[in-house]
Amino acid sequence: MITTHARVPEGWGIRGTDEFARFPAGERHVRDLAPETESPCYVVVRGADANDYISAAMWIDLQHRKGHKVTAVVPYLPGARQDRGRPFGAAVYAGLINAMKADRVAAFDPHSAVMPQMIDNLVVVDSTRAVRRAVTNGAGDTTYTGVISPDAGALERAGKVAQALHVPLYRASKRRDFATGALSGFDCEALPPGGRYLVVDDICDGGGTFLGLAEATGLPAAQLGLWVSHGVFSGRADRLGLAFGEIITTDSHPGHCREDVAARIVPVLPHMISEILQ
Repeated sequence: MITTHARVPEGWGIRGTDEFARFPAGERHVRDLAPETESPCYVVVRGADANDYISAAMWIDLQHRKGHKVTAVVPYLPGARQDRGRPFGAAVYAGLINAMKADRVAAFDPHSAVMPQMIDNLVVVDSTRAVRRAVTNGAGDTTYTGVISPDAGALERAGKVAQALHVPLYRASKRRDFATGALSGFDCEALPPGGRYLVVDDICDGGGTFLGLAEATGLPAAQLGLWVSHGVFSGRADRLGLAFGEIITTDSHPGHCREDVAARIVPVLPHMISEILQ
């Protein structure tokens, strides 16, 4: 999923006029249709389709040959979860992103600190402000009385959100069999009765972590909310609505729009652009 964005002399931001195409033999191509009054700004690539990154590289090459500097906005870093073992997927995808030769790359809430170190000219956009805006009203108040970190990997991320919302942070844990991917041993520290709690993490794939956590809390769906920066929503993710009264994600990954998950969608691009320009 790929889009381009530009500015016109009036100062407005618009969708780019250039068109992506494919030759009969399968090679990717870009039709140079933009008028001279259109100034290219950035290309947005969502998801993990390698062909989208090749198309983006074609567009970036076109802009460089016309004398422009452009940014590649990659909200969801593909391969970021493959930051250990063999093959080293994070390094492979980082190479693909670097091959675009963008003047700057922007990513939203990467899974770990490993892959960002491999990407040239990278700006990382934190999720804390986006979460706060999504769960507070105009006065900055929220109905959540606590934030839950679902595992050790989410602790720093969830802690920042708890601090921003001025509510306590609670810790949960699980065990994963890395050979099979099976999850077990869900546990959560004691939660004050009557509260409403927001689970915060970066990615929801099949939802097993969050379903297991919700069961471990013993709370009804009305007392639990879920924020994930990247909604892949595969497999059993449709069951999340049985455990969480509110599910919030961004449109960083094509899976965000799965209808039977019924997540509330926060547009990631305006948030990323405002953070990059600060």
